[in-house]
Amino acid sequence: MPAPRHPSRSRWFVYLLSCSDGSLYTGITNDLPKRLKAHAAGKASKYTRSRLPVKLVYSEAQRSKSVALKREAAIKKLRRAEKDRLVAGK
Repeated sequence: MPAPRHPSRSRWFVYLLSCSDGSLYTGITNDLPKRLKAHAAGKASKYTRSRLPVKLVYSEAQRSKSVALKREAAIKKLRRAEKDRLVAGK
């Protein structure tokens, strides 16, 4: 019998960070608080490491890693103005 899945591990998040240079970083994780701490410590991604501090400006829950990866790819294809509207909730 398979081990029960931990509820917080079955949910994935797509998130956007605002970097100190004004750029936006898009990523996915299944543990958002842990990932944000890693970004703040400069240990989560090479891109954000040199652009600290970073600030979470947007996140959305997804039902699976596959869906989160597809959504991340779609957000990365958006123009900056479209990402800004997403962050603003418009």
